[in-house]
Amino acid sequence: MTLEFNARKSGRHLRERPVVLPEQRLSWPRTIGFGAQHVVAMFGATFLFPVSMGLDPQLAIMTSGVSTILFLLIVRGRVPSYLGSSAAFVGGAAAIYNQGGREADVTGSILVAGVVLALVGVVIHFLGAPVVEAVLPPVVTGAVVMLIGLALAPLVGQKFWPQDPWVAFATMVFVTVLLVAGRGTFGRMAVLIGLVFGYVLSFVLDRLTGPINSIDPNTLTLRTRDRVNWSRLHDAPWIGLPPHTGGVTSDGTPIVGWHLPQFHWLFVLLVVPAVVALVAENLGHVKAVSQMIDRDLDPYVGRTIAADGITTVLASAVGSAPTTTYAENIGVMAATRVYSVAAYYVAAVIAIVLGLSPKFGAIIEATPGGVIGGITVVLYGMIGLLGAKIWLVNRVDFGEPVNLVPVAAGVVVAIGGGISLKFGDNYAFTGIALGSVVTIGGYHLARFAAVLVGTAPPKPRRRRLR
Repeated sequence: MTLEFNARKSGRHLRERPVVLPEQRLSWPRTIGFGAQHVVAMFGATFLFPVSMGLDPQLAIMTSGVSTILFLLIVRGRVPSYLGSSAAFVGGAAAIYNQGGREADVTGSILVAGVVLALVGVVIHFLGAPVVEAVLPPVVTGAVVMLIGLALAPLVGQKFWPQDPWVAFATMVFVTVLLVAGRGTFGRMAVLIGLVFGYVLSFVLDRLTGPINSIDPNTLTLRTRDRVNWSRLHDAPWIGLPPHTGGVTSDGTPIVGWHLPQFHWLFVLLVVPAVVALVAENLGHVKAVSQMIDRDLDPYVGRTIAADGITTVLASAVGSAPTTTYAENIGVMAATRVYSVAAYYVAAVIAIVLGLSPKFGAIIEATPGGVIGGITVVLYGMIGLLGAKIWLVNRVDFGEPVNLVPVAAGVVVAIGGGISLKFGDNYAFTGIALGSVVTIGGYHLARFAAVLVGTAPPKPRRRRLR
């Protein structure tokens, strides 16, 4: 793919023909404006999910820009998308930490999952998208997406919300109202606006009421501290690379930045099931973009999934968060009808520039835990209910035991907390990983048994998510 864009449109021409196709662009000032809007749309989640995985958000923002450029080159500019941080691995990362792992174990396991995702993409590219629908029908993908969201509830309840429950509650209410009642830009940017609201509220409360006694997320002990910690801000330079993992800040907070991954096959098993969710997510996003621009993009499903895997490998190789195509940016395209790939290149460059500012990184690192708790309650719940939406859109019949039984078991296994299979003294297969295996394996086993006895329901047909 070349980086040239044809049919350059002025603002007047845009009003006459309101769709800007991927290979087209507006004038460069307008293109830069749309690129900045894509940065704002992806920023909230791209910042929050690395924090939830114990990784550096500044590094994640920078690698999201690099990953987006690489993605667009691999798909030859046919699938306009921005690659932000993925939520699919948050539960797996939490499980690794609970079993004594560190940041390098998390990124090493995610790197292997990225390789698996890339290989799946290659297989799909040669065999076609229908193979995905045969192995991962809507009842399965909906269940995996649901359990990924719901299984993250303990992470919020144990790590973020207790740091400042009242600010978390206020932020949750604010974001909820904005998502429901906000129109246009305000609705699409609800997560980012909610971050700013909670940040400002915490800063004001520090000045009015002073420090609070709350749970330290690193030591899980009570201590007195400010809600907004700017200990790194004053010394951070304006220009520079993200920090290296190691050492502590002046207040004792461990410094997490770029690092080399480590590999432990037992930890890898905890995150690989997330590949199922990423395949389903990418498939849904390609279908959505295909519908919006009225082009058949099925031949690019394999490329899209492979590109997502390759960029995840690239990001995790330097200690950053995994990547995925973002529905937030697809929403921006749907609202503006500007599908120009040029705007995504601009957004990627802006993200890289922001990632090269330690001052900016210190500001986002200081985001209070209560604010993150309030927003992630909403986000993780919405991820879970997206699984239910997949079921509704595809008219999954839970009157059929083949659909009901494995999904019911898998979801409970994933969110049940103490449900696990132990291998030796140091490893337990649990949470999202075990729930995904129960759901996928249980469904195909149940369907095989139903075929043998002649009670199998018709094979499901996937419908488009709207």
